[in-house]
Amino acid sequence: MKQFFLYGCMVLLPGLVQAQTLTLHNAVAIALQNSLGIQIAKNNVTAAGIYNSYGIAGGLPLVTASGADQEQSTSIKQEYANPANNKSSSNASSNSLSASLNASMLLYNGSRVQNARRRLGTIEQQNQQVLTSRGLTVAYNVMLRYYDIIRQQSYAGTLATSITVSRQKLDIVKAQQSAGVANNADLFQAQVDLNTQIQNLQAQQLVIDQAKTDLLTLLTLKPDSAVTIQDTILVDKNMELGTVLNAISSNPDITAADEQVAINEYLEKETAAQRYPSLSANAGYNFSHTKNAAGFSLLNQSYGPFAGVGVSIPIFNGSIYKKQQQVADINIKNARLQKDTLTLNYTSNTIKNWQAYNNNLQQLETAKDNYDLSGKLLALVLQRFELKQATIVDVKNAQESFENAGYLLVNVSFSAKAAELRLKWYAHNLQY
Repeated sequence: MKQFFLYGCMVLLPGLVQAQTLTLHNAVAIALQNSLGIQIAKNNVTAAGIYNSYGIAGGLPLVTASGADQEQSTSIKQEYANPANNKSSSNASSNSLSASLNASMLLYNGSRVQNARRRLGTIEQQNQQVLTSRGLTVAYNVMLRYYDIIRQQSYAGTLATSITVSRQKLDIVKAQQSAGVANNADLFQAQVDLNTQIQNLQAQQLVIDQAKTDLLTLLTLKPDSAVTIQDTILVDKNMELGTVLNAISSNPDITAADEQVAINEYLEKETAAQRYPSLSANAGYNFSHTKNAAGFSLLNQSYGPFAGVGVSIPIFNGSIYKKQQQVADINIKNARLQKDTLTLNYTSNTIKNWQAYNNNLQQLETAKDNYDLSGKLLALVLQRFELKQATIVDVKNAQESFENAGYLLVNVSFSAKAAELRLKWYAHNLQY
């Protein structure tokens, strides 16, 4: 069997001597670095962090400055009861200069600022959870593609082993024919079997190449890059259903849904705060300078600071704020229902994946035994065929049993690994 395995490796790796070996850790690291979706999620976290401030919430003072300088030309005609006071001028110049500095500070508005600040902080945390979820999903998809390639390569190794047997079978038939104890039918059948299995291996190599292309696309690398993967599928057999179910609450999707409930609660409080009085303090400095070339007043100038307190009391606006608060309360209920639905779906999917995981683990040992037994049977039948104690049909049947056992083994191993990875995804416990 060792020579079968070595031959399989030789068949699987032609032209890949110069290919770069890709490990699971490197594949996930590359995907996380190159993922466009993760880059978008990172930008969203950055934007949410920028918005998370008292200024955006409306809790910082507002300071504004304004100024104006106006030059104009005015014709004046003034008549009084005393004709001696009459004045008349044409195109008299006039200049008006004004400037002001204003500052206002919100003192109270029903805790709307505080709730807005908490909401912005929760939005930032939610975006961080979305980023974590994106990273978790990308890692899961990469690991699934990675182990799928190992599955396809393992099956190709089984086919390569069967090809080696077919070559030995063909050599035995040729030797028997030379000795006059074999006919052309056996020779033709042996050659047809060998050609068919070579064709099957070539078709399997196409499956491997396309699986690698899918993985490279997922890594955002050139799809035609040459990579080789040398690994095995090892299933973690120590997972417990209770541990996974208890960890679902830490899944970033569930956490993000829970934070959406909190965001809607803060929005409801902000909406309710609009029905409370708003108190603000105002202060500033005004300057005004007007100069006229003609007229009753030639110069008018005023300047000085000011300070005051303003209050705004909502009395009636068509019950708009009340209705907005009612809708905000409905949004809270919807967010809770969405979280409960998501939790229920994740719990259900966890149980189904646990059933698949447990079932595949039970099949795995039997599949390994069958694969070993079918390999021994194939070697034994080949020896009996060489001694003319078995027919070429017996060898072909033994080969088919060996190939089917190998196919079943790699598929059961992959299915168990896929279920394990999904369980760890739900538990937010993917390791690579």
